[in-house]
Amino acid sequence: MGVENAAGLHSPDLVTLSGILKICELELVLLGKQSPKAFADSLAVEDAVLFSGEVDFAFRGRFAVPPQWCMFGYIHHTSSESWCHGTPLGSDMAFTVVPEGISEIMLSAGTRITAVMVPLLRLHTRFADLKPFQMELPSRALSLFQLAEDGRGALLRSLMEDLRDRVLGDETAMSTLQDYNVNDLLEVHLLAGLAARGEDRPVCSRGRHAHYQVVQRAEDFMRQNLRRDIYLNELCSAAGVSERALRYAFDDLLGVSPNRYLSMLRLCMACKNLTLSDASRRSVKSVALSCGLWDLSRFADHYRRVFGELPRDTLMRSPPLELA
Repeated sequence: MGVENAAGLHSPDLVTLSGILKICELELVLLGKQSPKAFADSLAVEDAVLFSGEVDFAFRGRFAVPPQWCMFGYIHHTSSESWCHGTPLGSDMAFTVVPEGISEIMLSAGTRITAVMVPLLRLHTRFADLKPFQMELPSRALSLFQLAEDGRGALLRSLMEDLRDRVLGDETAMSTLQDYNVNDLLEVHLLAGLAARGEDRPVCSRGRHAHYQVVQRAEDFMRQNLRRDIYLNELCSAAGVSERALRYAFDDLLGVSPNRYLSMLRLCMACKNLTLSDASRRSVKSVALSCGLWDLSRFADHYRRVFGELPRDTLMRSPPLELA
């Protein structure tokens, strides 16, 4: 995962960090100017993937849980800036993700999360054991909820803290995961979610949802036209709003301007492509141009400030073993 700093965080390869969930890719767009640092690990145990991590950088993320799989987890800590589909996230929240399209998130620096990925059938089976007369899984009610200060909430909180310590611990701690009972953890998670009250489930305000839709439409246009120059009036037209409204939506949800986000989107896509490319078949120039980065000198300087090395160094380094 890179070189460890004094705080225990590492400077990870961005592609390796994106693949930390093992069975689905987390696409990252950095929002800050500093080099990203993280402390994260994952482990496959039978038919489950256990993951825990902490980041010191803010990022916009997208991932899709594969068909027939699901994810449940716990947010140890995050700030009020974090969100999922525009809905505010907070510390001491639990979540459930089922395969219903792309999940879109924004996580602030300092966020700590622990999650488990299991086959969807396992979730349905455990739910049926708990609620034999309820036919349909209440996925919306389980999607995001604040842990209550009761026995169920306290137990889930304790189990997730313990899982985090095991995943991120030394080899001795990780070895105990081979006998870890995921079914028990899943049952406690379901019981806590089913017991959550309406006020324990965050909602996305109408204004925040409107901003999310604006950002989503503008970002879709960016991704579809990444190879060419993109102008602010085009983003306004794609999002269906004025320039002022576009800037306000990006500042509210991402804390950066539309142009700054476009710049970081290009840079992160270039980093991903450089990491995965064969240096004998592709050049830094071809990768940069494919991401709409025409000024190679400026690109190299910006890339080095964010990722701590020149683009050619990334290209010449072999791809991560598990990806190769």
